[in-house]
Amino acid sequence: MYGPRATYTVTRILRYLKVTPGKRLIFSKYGHTNVEGYTDADWAGSATDRRSTSGYLMFVRGNLVTWRSKKQKVVSRSSAEAEYRGMAHGVSELLWLRRLLKDLGCGPNKPMDLYCDNTAAIAIAHNPVQHDRTKHVEVDRNFIKEKLDAEIVSFPFIRSEYQLADVLTKAVSTSIFLNSLDKLGMRDVFAPT
Repeated sequence: MYGPRATYTVTRILRYLKVTPGKRLIFSKYGHTNVEGYTDADWAGSATDRRSTSGYLMFVRGNLVTWRSKKQKVVSRSSAEAEYRGMAHGVSELLWLRRLLKDLGCGPNKPMDLYCDNTAAIAIAHNPVQHDRTKHVEVDRNFIKEKLDAEIVSFPFIRSEYQLADVLTKAVSTSIFLNSLDKLGMRDVFAPT
């Protein structure tokens, strides 16, 4: 990404960093061993090629440990497809975390929740029947269904206003952004206590 758009983006990032010098990701002890994630996608969000952007946030024991936002490689034909591809990326990250935690001797002992705000994508994950409208995502569908059937992951629905991954995939209001930062564990170390 070069040109005026890149300059604008870099300028916005630098401006944000300048006004938030004390922001840090703080890890706390929450008293549970849950591994969970939030996944979201914007459908056809790119104005130039109409590709969607997927994003996920992963929490271990209530603390944010990994996050990613990435443009999808193909154009999605529906919002459900875009969300479903995002779910596949989220499941892959959860599996990596599960393997890492098992190697450390503290793997999860229950299915890991991957929160999604798209009921159609969740329905596709649970539906064992292949439909013509989902054939183009068949590989992702089989991958997700296999992990769902093995009870490694579960896909609880979350309302859009509680979807933390929105900050990675679309523009949100200042109040939602600041509220999300708090929920992600971002604290200002210079703020009075």
